[in-house]
Amino acid sequence: MRPGDLESILPSRQEPGSPSRHCGCGQDCPVFLALSSPTCCPRSRWFHPNTGGAEAERLLLSKGRHGSFLARPSKSRPGGFTLSVRRHDEVTHIKIQNTGDYYDLYGGEKFATLAELVQHYTGQRGALLRERGGAPVELWHPLSCQDPTSERWYHGHLSGKEAEKLLMQKGRPGSFLVRESQSKPGDFVLSVLTQQLDRADRQARVTHVMIHFQPDGKYDVGGGERFDTLGDLVECYRKNPLVERSGTVVHLQQPLKTTRISATSIESRVRELNEAMDASEKAKQGFWEEFEMLQQQECRLLYPRKEGQRLENKPKNRYKNILPFDTTRVILRDVEDSAPGADYINANYIRSDPEEKPGHGPGKVYIATQGCLPTTAAAFWAMVHQENTRVIVMTTREVERGRNKCFRYWPELHGSQAYGRLRVCNVAEHQAQGYCVRELQVWRADQVSLEGNETCGARSPRTVAHCQYFGWPDHGVPAEPTGVLGFLDEVNRAQSGMPGAGPMVVHCSAGIGRTGTIIVIDILVDVIRRQGLDCDIDVPKTIQHVRRQRSGMVQTEAQYKFVYLALQRYIRGEQLRLREQHPGGLRPRVREPAAPLAVRAPSARAPIGAGAVREGGSPARPALAFLQRTVFRIVQTGAQPRALRGWGAGVPGLPLRPSLTRSARPEMVREG
Repeated sequence: MRPGDLESILPSRQEPGSPSRHCGCGQDCPVFLALSSPTCCPRSRWFHPNTGGAEAERLLLSKGRHGSFLARPSKSRPGGFTLSVRRHDEVTHIKIQNTGDYYDLYGGEKFATLAELVQHYTGQRGALLRERGGAPVELWHPLSCQDPTSERWYHGHLSGKEAEKLLMQKGRPGSFLVRESQSKPGDFVLSVLTQQLDRADRQARVTHVMIHFQPDGKYDVGGGERFDTLGDLVECYRKNPLVERSGTVVHLQQPLKTTRISATSIESRVRELNEAMDASEKAKQGFWEEFEMLQQQECRLLYPRKEGQRLENKPKNRYKNILPFDTTRVILRDVEDSAPGADYINANYIRSDPEEKPGHGPGKVYIATQGCLPTTAAAFWAMVHQENTRVIVMTTREVERGRNKCFRYWPELHGSQAYGRLRVCNVAEHQAQGYCVRELQVWRADQVSLEGNETCGARSPRTVAHCQYFGWPDHGVPAEPTGVLGFLDEVNRAQSGMPGAGPMVVHCSAGIGRTGTIIVIDILVDVIRRQGLDCDIDVPKTIQHVRRQRSGMVQTEAQYKFVYLALQRYIRGEQLRLREQHPGGLRPRVREPAAPLAVRAPSARAPIGAGAVREGGSPARPALAFLQRTVFRIVQTGAQPRALRGWGAGVPGLPLRPSLTRSARPEMVREG
């Protein structure tokens, strides 16, 4: 992960019905982030509610790297927090003060929420936190907290508005989910669709129940029984319905399952999806269920395809009903305007999820297209040249099972062939296990040098890597994903080895099944590679995103499952590589883990005083020698403190809301 590759920030305190804040993405986003650049809908979980100083050091030194950080509750000051940061092979702990009115680092900038404080100091190249000697304290990489359960009804970081929208769109009365509390880090919320239409305003109604995580590790809803796990709590109230103060009974009938997972939990997710949905339907597994739900959403993606239906363009389509969306189609520019349909080719731009672009490096762009016909080869090469494509990925043979899948649009080895205005020369071929990489030279045939030598034109020929994968069977998918992952690794090496290269062109025969599978795998592997194994991935959401740009991407349940298996294999390999790099982990070199140091961060005008304490509550005197050389100052940025509105004074940072009465059947509490 490069500087700026920070995925998310802790939930903001947004109550149901409060106005959304915007991140510039054009969508309502209940959490607004301003890192090195804005991003919406954060998913990382850097807040660790059950972690002490010693455990924080162990986690950061064994799983983190320089710049990794996490936030946790302060053990010495209830209501306060501690920011633990790895700096090379050491861990530094910085106290965060929570006055009930604002958060700060004992001086300097003041913030309304813990999230805003952390995001302010995150991803800053100038390093707003510095030692007095000038050495920076950099916050680059959030270390995510493991989810409290692997149950698929747990949705993690989800706002109240998002939960309501999700339940209304995909649920039915009795559908429920559990998510992190937006108002109190460490607690959770049970959101239930209690009835499809409210009698008063005829709007769907969702009830939110606060789940408290107690210091002894138990869970409760403010009254009644206490439970060891979230799963035990949910199972209890599935059997014993909850009751609102109004007397309305709230039934937990069917879970609304999440598709978003942490990359490190891929093993458990694949295992769960492999299990039969129901004892009476052994053939229908979780993969089938997820894929069918995805298929049912296809009706929402019926965008216009008028250009492909025009009479002059119909012969250019390999399959008459597999057409490009007009909104994302590739338009050929260097063509004769007088020829009807001259700008048409059956191809679409595919951009990786826009959530991945800000702050995480450039998003990837592909062109998904059909296999060439004899009459479309010239248009294909015109597109490659126009888009400055340097890598072509072909996932089919020219003929399979006696059927033409793709016209051979490149010359034989050492041969040269003209395609419209372009000439292509096959310079070299490199055979590998399961695939072939060809080195092609492409240039405009009408741009020649004064000597008239066509092969050394006025402009240098462009090198294009043509990567053809042979390991995909005629029917189904490869038996295992290792070959595809190795092929994609070669493809990406070729792409990165050509600076300034345009979109990668990917095709099979129809340009949707294998093509979609390859693109989705590459998008998600790229996310994991850039953001690390702590990132979140969502296979159905990614597929739905690419389907918005070209219909039918990832055609079958087998291809859908293959995406998961490829990700599982890639993550296993990354975990093995990390273990081999750090077989014994790292150990702290300066401080004993049992008593991590908590260093104040005063303003430039207020030097650190003798009141600094260790995290464990011991006096500061033993640490004074260290404090003299490890003191932090805040680089003032001129930002003004933000006013807090409507937060309860009894518990700092907690919104005002009704408390629950203790009874066998706890009542509801509204929490967004």
